[in-house]
This record gives sequence, C-alpha cells and structure tokens, in this order.
Amino acid sequence: MALLQLVEPGEQQPASSGKAVVGIDLGTTNTLVAAVRDGTPCALPDEQGRAAIPSVVHYRSNQAPLVGHAVTDAAADEGFGSIVSVKRLMGRGAEDVGPLAELFGYRLTGDEARVPKIQTAAGAKTAIEVSADILRVCKRRAERVLAVEAIDGAVITVPAYFDDAQRQATRDAGRLAGLDVYRLINEPTAAAVTYGLDHGVDGETVAVFDLGGGTFDVSVLRLEKGVLQVIATGGDTMLGGDDFDRVIADYLAKSAPAGFRSDDKGRRYLLGVARRAKEMICGGAGRFAEQLTAPCGHSWRADLSPAGLNRLIAPLVDRIAGICEDAFLQARMKPADVDAVVLVGGSTRVPLVRERVAAIFKREPLDVVDPDQVVAIGAAIQADTLSGNRNVCDDLLLLDVVPLSLGVETMGGLVERIIPRNSVIPVMKAQEFTTAKDGQTAISFHVVQGERDLVSDCRSLARFELKNVPPRVAGAVRVRVTFRVDADGLLTVEAEETGTGVATSVEVKPTYGLSDDEIAVMIRDSVEHAADDMQTRRDTEKRVEAGRLIESLEAALAADGAELLDEAEYKTITAAKDVLRERVDGGDYDAVERAIKELESCSEFYVERRMNNSIRRALRGHRADELK
Repeated sequence: MALLQLVEPGEQQPASSGKAVVGIDLGTTNTLVAAVRDGTPCALPDEQGRAAIPSVVHYRSNQAPLVGHAVTDAAADEGFGSIVSVKRLMGRGAEDVGPLAELFGYRLTGDEARVPKIQTAAGAKTAIEVSADILRVCKRRAERVLAVEAIDGAVITVPAYFDDAQRQATRDAGRLAGLDVYRLINEPTAAAVTYGLDHGVDGETVAVFDLGGGTFDVSVLRLEKGVLQVIATGGDTMLGGDDFDRVIADYLAKSAPAGFRSDDKGRRYLLGVARRAKEMICGGAGRFAEQLTAPCGHSWRADLSPAGLNRLIAPLVDRIAGICEDAFLQARMKPADVDAVVLVGGSTRVPLVRERVAAIFKREPLDVVDPDQVVAIGAAIQADTLSGNRNVCDDLLLLDVVPLSLGVETMGGLVERIIPRNSVIPVMKAQEFTTAKDGQTAISFHVVQGERDLVSDCRSLARFELKNVPPRVAGAVRVRVTFRVDADGLLTVEAEETGTGVATSVEVKPTYGLSDDEIAVMIRDSVEHAADDMQTRRDTEKRVEAGRLIESLEAALAADGAELLDEAEYKTITAAKDVLRERVDGGDYDAVERAIKELESCSEFYVERRMNNSIRRALRGHRADELK
C-alpha cells in the first residue's frame, strides 16, 4: 500500500468542459493569471497559495532563468542582475529606455535603431523576451491548476495608454511564450468587466483608476444593458509605484555617509529599501526607522515618517490628479458625475492616493475585489467569452477606444489626424490626399501617433511608400488613405490611388520591435529546447514528490514509529528514506524515482498498521450495535 497524496481544494482538479483559456494581467511589479472555473472567475494560485507572480527574471549562464518567486524565494544575487519592471521597457527605443536603464542598473546593447537589449549572464535580452519568460510561468501554472496539457488561448491586458508599439510588443511576447493571444484588452476595461458583471455596478458611468508599479490609467466607461463602452481615457505609461520608490530612494541616499557611492548595486539596494519602507508605512506600521548597510559597506540610519512619505510623493500624486482632470475634459464630464469609482493596482493602497481619489470623485472608491486581481479576473471573463465557453456572460459587448490620435505627416512636418483620440474600436476611417509636385510617381507616408500638431512631438509608428503613381500635375492625383484599428488596438494602414487602383498597405509594427524573422527564430529555439524543458520540469516534480514523501514519513515515525515498528523494521524504513534523500542530493532523477518506489514498497506494512491503529482508536468505547 503506497502513501497517499492528498489534493487540496483548488489544486489540479479536472478542468471544466470547454476550452482551457486564461486572462493574464502582465504587470510591472506582479503578474497574475486567472480563469473561469465552474462558472466562477478566479486568480490561479501556485502550490503555496500565492496568486501574484513577481514580474522579475534572473538570468544565469547555461541555465534556465529563474522567474517570479523562484527569484525572490532564493534571494538570487540579492536581486542584483535580475530584470525588474520590464513592462516599462516594452515597445520602447534606446532613447526612451536609457533613463530607466540607469535607474535599474541595466546595461543596454545593440543597434539604437532597433530594439534595445539588456545584457545578462545568459546573453542580451529584449524586453519582449523577458516578458515572454514571465508569461511562460503563467502558462505552466494554468496548465497545472486546470489539469490540462495545453492552454487553448489567452487574453492579455495592457494599460489603456499603451501605444501601438507597446501593444504589438506585448502580443509578440505572448506568441513567443507559446500562447494563442485571442485579444489584448485595456486594463481599466478588464476591471470594469469584473465589477460590472459580478458586483452590480448599476450606474451609467464608471471611472476606473488604475495605478500600478509602472503605469497609470484613468478611464471613464458607460455600462448599460450589456454594452461596456469606454468614453474617454487618460494616463501616463511612465508613472507608477516605481516612481514613488525612486523619490524615496533619493531621499534615503541624501542621508547616507559622504563616501557612499550609488553604483548599480547601491541603487538597486536603495530601491529595494524604499519599496519596503513604502509598504511598511502604507500597511500601518508607522515610522520606518532602520540601520542600512549598502553593498559597498557604508552603513547609516534611515528614518521616514508617514508625513515625510506624503511630502515626497505629493508631486507625483498631483500629476495623477491632473491626468484625471484631462480625461474628464475629454469625456465632457465632471469627476463628481460618475456613479462609481473602481480602484485597480497595488499602488492604490497608498493612503495619500486613496485620499486624493476620494477628493477628486467626491465619493469613496470601490475595493470589493483585490486591486491586484481585478484586472486578471476581467481578462479571464473576456477570454471565456471569446473562446465560446460563455460561462459567465452571454451578451457582453466591449467597446474600447483608441488612446491616442493616429495620423500621417503632411507638408511642413505637420500631423493630419485620421483617427482621433477616444474613437471607439474596432474602427476604420479614410481620407484623401494628393501629390505635391508635377510628375510625382511615388508618395511616402509617415504614420504617427499623438496629440501634438508637429510630427517631431509625436511618436513615429511606420513609414511606407505608394509606388507606380501615374505622373500627373500636382494636385491631380487622388490617394485614399485608410486607417484600420482592430479590437486589440493594432493598426493597419492602406493607401490606394483611386484612378488606377494601385495600392499598398502596412501592418504597423513597433519602430523598435522584433522582426518576424527574429520572432520566428525565438519560437524555433523554444521548440528545439522543448524536450529539455520537459525533462527539467519532470525532474523538478520528482524532487518535490520525494521531499514530500520524506517529510510525511518522518512525521509519521515521530508520531508512532516506536509504537508500531520493531527495531529491525524501523531501521529498514529509515535506511530506505536516507537512500532517497541521497538520490535527491545526487541529482540522478531516474534513481530518485526508483528510490521513491523502494521506500513506498518497504513502508506499505507500516501504512497499513497506522490505518488499522486509527480505526481501533476510533472504535474504542463503542458497541458493535452502535455501528449498524
């Protein structure tokens, strides 16, 4: 008789009928994966019951990367050399990520005209590759908890203010992780789905205030008769809890000894202390006062009060309030006009932020659902709907919006907007243009995104040419330019000369994104190493099984081994247990499997005796007729 492995509720239970689909909140600080199980959407936990996956990846030479809790639990390199807050680098060029690289101590490499890469012990990595490693952990967790061989599809959330390049980078990361990405959905929209369907927000308008580790969004939505329409959105993809940590770290550095040198390790150390100080104060611990010892050896006393924290972050909170005002101007509303305010993101736990939200909207915000989980749950609901399972809502229609205006460059470096900001997606709009010179046979198009009138103040998305235009006098040629934005917020642009039908089109890719060839190589590499990955996973599972078996057996022996076993039997079982422990330490997992079977075999009689002994204790004091 083998020792039994009990399965706790929620662990590896058979998946419900239908497709196995998930929603993933790919966050700056933490990532969560959720699914609809038996009609109820919920975040999926790991073996220790933890829902959040820290968005941190630690790369090692000639070894698989450590991701999430594998980094934090092992305190790998004390965090130095680990990649954190990678979401802030998604879809960004070297010029954009330079200040962030300096903040986190990253060393960039590669052609500045293409995607910047971070130097690691495992080679240079793009933000897309790092995000894909985090998404792979989500995929494996979902397969384990849902007890399926593969996930059929996923909905991944992005900040409402992510531009086209950042959205395409997120989709590429999903593809690289082996996920069929059904759709990208804005984080505030996902949060509103959760509250609108599960918690009865029955008003005309809902404001979603989303402040995470690296990004801020505020969206105004109307929810009525199954239609969820985004009216307006505003935000800043470079404003979040990381920035709170930065100003706190700067404050801590000012009190350091004169010889303190804030190098890469020193900077990362201070950011970690700053985050801990923020969480302690916001958690109600009061003043933060500790003796700090930096990696360079300098030691000093740090002191920060709740009032001091508020003074440090007040300018950032003021920026957040200004963005809220702008979003409501776009919606032609006042903040007090909303029927409910939903909080999303871990940084909304900061008391000053909550106080300002209540002051802006003249009402207390809703926080029935954990702010860290609300986005992933909404994404899971949407994934379930798109998959055809339709377990939660049969009639939900999402009407999202374009966060920034889309247009083309015209003469003089000006922007002609084709699709204005806050247009409902999916959307298609067209406009006619003409030639500027006589005999012109080609027209160059520069696609941009932004709200400014000058191209130099907007974000470049793509350049393409329409060739074989009939040579006519300036102004005689008519070219129809069509912009299409799909449900993911991804853009396709087409140009057609209306007289001859000559046409060309471009699917806008991020200016600093990965090429199709690079994506193909990465996917091919992941396939080629699939066998190694499976073996590593099998070996790890076997090691965990051995550890649990040893722990259970040692507890049993301590409880009644002396009572139920004679000396020879005790020595036999103990010897088999010690052999198993040696095999685990040796790393030969085929030998581990054999040792597990041997231990289970030689302890069968002991398990049977324990069971019989338990039955005798249960029956003690009862008559036979009482058991009829």
